[in-house]
Amino acid sequence: MNQLEMKDGVKATIKTNMGDMEFVLFPEVAPKAVENFVTHAKEGYYNGLIFHRVIKDFMIQGGDPTGTGCGGESVYGKSFEDEFSIDARNYYGALSMANSGPNTNGSQFFIVQAKSVPANLLAQMEQLKDNGYPEDVIENYKKVGGTPWLDFHHTVFGQLISGEKTLEDIAAVRCGMADKPVYDVTIDSIEIAE
Repeated sequence: MNQLEMKDGVKATIKTNMGDMEFVLFPEVAPKAVENFVTHAKEGYYNGLIFHRVIKDFMIQGGDPTGTGCGGESVYGKSFEDEFSIDARNYYGALSMANSGPNTNGSQFFIVQAKSVPANLLAQMEQLKDNGYPEDVIENYKKVGGTPWLDFHHTVFGQLISGEKTLEDIAAVRCGMADKPVYDVTIDSIEIAE
């Protein structure tokens, strides 16, 4: 599976007050995360929520009904475990679970917006190539950017396939305390196409 080439499968369109973003989801890699997100979306859980944390050249985060970064729960009634895969990485446009440590997934998610990987980190990844670090992963990070330091710390369960302009527009909003946008960026709805 090359997540950057996937276009077919379950799709989610996050409709915001700044435009739409469409993602292909990875139920074969992260079945619980996908089921959680899809169920919440279909039940309207995310409707009207804000992106409460926006850090340009890093990521945008939402999915918390309290809008503070401290709330939200999974459809399972408790936190659920991480689902990591060597095939699912935090490339630019990755849809990942936000958490407060290992196996603490709830309702919050983030979208990676980093368009490049710091040169020193790429150099470290290159050095790991001889120890079996996948060369295609290094090449993908070079090509599209992302946050490789989040791999195997946050469950990646989808990838942006359209709506890059919306992601960039949200990332560029003015933010205040705790990286919270000064003017609310809201999720109007999330539509699922299976």
